[in-house]
Amino acid sequence: MDVKKQLEDIINDNNIILFMKGDPHQPRCGFSARVVDVLKENNVEFSYMDILEDPEVRQVLPTISDWPTFPQLFVKGELVGGCDIVTEMHQTGELKAVLQS
Repeated sequence: MDVKKQLEDIINDNNIILFMKGDPHQPRCGFSARVVDVLKENNVEFSYMDILEDPEVRQVLPTISDWPTFPQLFVKGELVGGCDIVTEMHQTGELKAVLQS
């Protein structure tokens, strides 16, 4: 199975998934750490994938999401956004509605 298909399956099979640098216990960039903190503040369970483990994932995922940077948060198969968008949505309360839908 090719990487694009695998990533599409992962996105669709997980209610909330964060493609990040590192893992939730040890993020490897400040932007990933911020999104993890926001998700924890919203008390939601989420899956994650460390994009640093596979260069092909780092290359292919932006072609699926049409988003060039990491982290990338997907909810129910749809890209929510990166750190700035997720943080802004959290501050306005919009993120909570998306996560609970």
